[in-house]
Amino acid sequence: MLFAQVLDDDLGCASYVVGCEEAGEAVVVDPPLAIETVVAEAERLGVRLVRVLETHTHADHVSGHGRLALEHGLPVSIHPAATVHYPHDSLEDGGELDVGTVTLRTIHTPGHRPEHCCFAVIDRTRADEPWLVLTGDSLFVGDAARPDLAVGAAEGAESLFHSLRRLLELPDGVEVFPGHVAGSLCGKAMSSRGSTTIGFERRFNPLASITELDAFVAESASVSAPKPPNVERIVSQNQDAFGSASPQPEGLPAPAPDSQILDVRPVVDHLSGHLPGAINVPVAGSSFATKAGFVLDADIPVTVVAADEREARAAIAGLASVAIHDVAGYVLGGGGDERTASVSLDELDGLLEGGALVIDVREKGERDEGYIPGSRNVPYRLMRLCCPDLPLDRPVVTICGSGPRAAIAASILRGRGVDARPVILGGMSEWLARGSTAVTFRRCGS
Repeated sequence: MLFAQVLDDDLGCASYVVGCEEAGEAVVVDPPLAIETVVAEAERLGVRLVRVLETHTHADHVSGHGRLALEHGLPVSIHPAATVHYPHDSLEDGGELDVGTVTLRTIHTPGHRPEHCCFAVIDRTRADEPWLVLTGDSLFVGDAARPDLAVGAAEGAESLFHSLRRLLELPDGVEVFPGHVAGSLCGKAMSSRGSTTIGFERRFNPLASITELDAFVAESASVSAPKPPNVERIVSQNQDAFGSASPQPEGLPAPAPDSQILDVRPVVDHLSGHLPGAINVPVAGSSFATKAGFVLDADIPVTVVAADEREARAAIAGLASVAIHDVAGYVLGGGGDERTASVSLDELDGLLEGGALVIDVREKGERDEGYIPGSRNVPYRLMRLCCPDLPLDRPVVTICGSGPRAAIAASILRGRGVDARPVILGGMSEWLARGSTAVTFRRCGS
């Protein structure tokens, strides 16, 4: 058997190439939109891709199954409950697909979505029992799927409970390769590790260890992770008929009229000189596409501002992966007349004494670990949609755990005329570590 895991570090997604060396063939499971990575992996392994298998209709990123079908002539398989509008072969529970001496057995595991399937992989040259299982968005390393992206959270959680019970019937030694690692929004506390075993998850995974349905539903359905605003757009694109790739945006001398300006340069470069109204989400930072999906309006054209063409192209590809396709073009260089000062933690003490307002842009669960007295809490992802009335006569300081989200939030607020300055070094992590004044949320009984 030939096997390879292909990770998209930005989205936290995993794709797989599974094949047979003797037959010289392989299938690809859950391909990314940037199919070049899996095509290159197949070439490295010396196999020909013959089919695409989808564990489910993805809600957090655009799949590459359409590109593989149109550009490489590959058939696509997915469970009929996905109700897709493209040509496909139906996956059924217990069905098997042979690739030479390798067999992929479908296990229907609804919960994350009604159509969700896992694939138990059997190498017939070794044994007739599974060697590993591709669990998609059902079972992760140290976590399990969120159940609220396709149906009600309680309904999804009940289905997920029964699906996990089926997976945990597999032998302890079966390796688990999930569809996501840390960085994805599809779970609560998944690990950055790329694999685990059934035995390890049975013992140490908090959700997998819950054996009572009611207790599992109560825990699983208490989802706090935000839903990206473009979930429905992504799902719709992944269900639609195959379409040709959009033309690549070209360079522009200046931002397109009435477009959103997305500055993808590093924070320090953006602060030292930027265009008015530009939102700063560095493409070199973590989770670029996910963050951009939260702060951009997918119905308004985007002009990308980048240091060079490589940076611009990377950003445009990232936007496409979260179904933001209306990119008017890109402007290179990015420098503008506006400059924004960042705030150090030492300076923050003085600003607080002078009446500055602090906006804590972390999620509520993070804020409960400790926050600055008098600060307001508006997660960065909500800043565009529900920005509160803020003073225009005094500084506003944005702060997060370590800096990146604070910079995004400050750029959004500056576009609205607020004198917003981010803390980009240290953040609340260092503020708390050095014992500065903070309020800690205390739960009953603690």
